[in-house]
Amino acid sequence: MKTILSLLALAFPFFCSCQQQKADFQSLPVENFSDLIANPEVQLLDVRTVAEYSEGHIPGSININVLDEANFLPMAEEMLQKDKPVALYCRSGKRSKKAAEILSKKGFKVTELDSGINGWRSAGKEIKQ
Repeated sequence: MKTILSLLALAFPFFCSCQQQKADFQSLPVENFSDLIANPEVQLLDVRTVAEYSEGHIPGSININVLDEANFLPMAEEMLQKDKPVALYCRSGKRSKKAAEILSKKGFKVTELDSGINGWRSAGKEIKQ
């Protein structure tokens, strides 16, 4: 009996670790991010609030607010395709890292803009109002 319990105790962490994937995403500076989103296969996601999005966003992006914890993942799973890469951004990079972690754990291939839209603006890149 002790042997069985010992084996179960050793195997338990293995089974628990298999249930959820580790977050795996890439952070890119503005120029590399710009090159990435030039690919029409890349899904561009703005994870800021609706108000922030309406003040200006990267052309071609869709908006899903990562701070809306109850709806962010269900909306992302409905609107995004897991077989296509996702490039996402926020204002400064903090929320996009959170969103990238959430999505990558669910099997999305994610890249985030490390400096957010603030860095994008500073680099003179296009913003749509």
